[in-house]
Amino acid sequence: MEITGARYSGVLFHITSIYTDYGIGDMGKKSYEFVDRLKKTGATLWQILPLGPTGYGNSPYAARSTFAGNELLIDLEQLVKEGYLSRNEIAFPPVFDSDHVEFDRVRAYKLPLLKKAAQAFIMSKRHRNDYRKFKEENAFWLDSYAVFMTLYDEKYHDARWMLWDEKYCQETLDKYSKQAEIYRVLQYFFLKQWLNLRKYANSQGIKIIGDIPIFVGGDSADTWSNIELFKTDSTGHYSAVSGVPPDNFSATGQRWGNPVYDWKEHEKTGFEWWIRRIRKQLEFCDIIRIDHFRGFDAYWSVKASCPTAEDGRWVKAPGKAFFKALEKELGHLPIIAEDLGFMTDSVNALRKDNGLPGMKIFQFGFTRLPDGSFNTWDTFLPHNWEEDFVAYPGTHDNETLRGWYDNQDEGMKHIVREYLASDEGEIVWAFLRMLMLSHARYAIVPLQDILELGNEARMNMPSTCNDINWSWRVRVEAFDDYRISRFAHLVRISGRDGKTFEERMKEIQRKR
Repeated sequence: MEITGARYSGVLFHITSIYTDYGIGDMGKKSYEFVDRLKKTGATLWQILPLGPTGYGNSPYAARSTFAGNELLIDLEQLVKEGYLSRNEIAFPPVFDSDHVEFDRVRAYKLPLLKKAAQAFIMSKRHRNDYRKFKEENAFWLDSYAVFMTLYDEKYHDARWMLWDEKYCQETLDKYSKQAEIYRVLQYFFLKQWLNLRKYANSQGIKIIGDIPIFVGGDSADTWSNIELFKTDSTGHYSAVSGVPPDNFSATGQRWGNPVYDWKEHEKTGFEWWIRRIRKQLEFCDIIRIDHFRGFDAYWSVKASCPTAEDGRWVKAPGKAFFKALEKELGHLPIIAEDLGFMTDSVNALRKDNGLPGMKIFQFGFTRLPDGSFNTWDTFLPHNWEEDFVAYPGTHDNETLRGWYDNQDEGMKHIVREYLASDEGEIVWAFLRMLMLSHARYAIVPLQDILELGNEARMNMPSTCNDINWSWRVRVEAFDDYRISRFAHLVRISGRDGKTFEERMKEIQRKR
């Protein structure tokens, strides 16, 4: 990401978390309203989570496709305006939980309506040229995804394609191509609505930070149609999966279960699949955060038969060749490297050599030395941050600031108040003030922290799978004038409006 002398700030708020009457956030009027409210703060970045269609566990980091968009985010009201649904068909949605997305209920309500709209589109024969162009430009992933979802929906009702009779081949694609047209149309709806929302945000001076996990889901269209790009055994099943080794947080490590890449096969193709993946993500957003960046240098490979991550080993990945190929094909890329956890010198060098900012999590800075004293040298404390980082109070995987503080013992609470020079009532805003005034070039704040919410608003608890993770939602109106003005004050005094000093001086001269 280019360093221009400007300083930036933004808000982390995923689309699904936007309250609508239809049970889940979408690309409709409430998203546009959020952009308008964000603009009032002077911040210029809106960070979201991955946009792919979620599967078991509802995690956006385990999508059915790394190229597709989540159909549940399609705005039904726009489909009514375009004549693919009637107003009566969406006039009386079920009463959904106001604080959490009930994913199963939302799917049961919304997918039949979306498919009905897609069928109406097919029958109408409107936008033929535009739709034909969309299919041609996305054929390399769209056909396999559409057939994959058709088989999952209508025949197997299970996305674990390893158990299917149908294997990925041209014969299978041809056999189900007509039925799969529904999912092609839904992806057309998604992209059209998303690009309109992104265009509006950009017109308001807001850039979108997207997010992609380094690995893909094992039960995804990506693996079904590209199995040769992943490590498999003689039977065609995954021979190794991803994770992290045992550490202070877990004696058995974390077994994520995603299949690991056969990087030799990727190198043979000049990393063609990855280049297409990144190019597609740049269609969705302006900046890309890549989750688990260290996996491009080395990844923890666990035997697929092992139930924990203990029986694993570090395997080198071709990071240098990979980023060289990306830059040759796509130019210097606006990428944020998620470099949390134990980083080696080679990982740090890979990030810095490619000019990519890393990440700092403010919450992580409050640690103690062996004698129990406050560790003021901790690299996650703002006074130790360097410029080439994106700073967060916490991310989607962390507690909210209020929740984190409330869960500390009295000794740590005293240290926090002393460090921030704040009383307990203003502790969240004291956190945000110090974060915004830090040397880090970028500062991103979860909306939950601007709203001063507790852990009832936490987005995700890592290593757990339940109905609460990823489900938090809130009315856009909660981001009210009071919250907007307080955050705008921090944006103003920290100069985090995305303008260089020279640009600001020219602006002043024009106003005279």
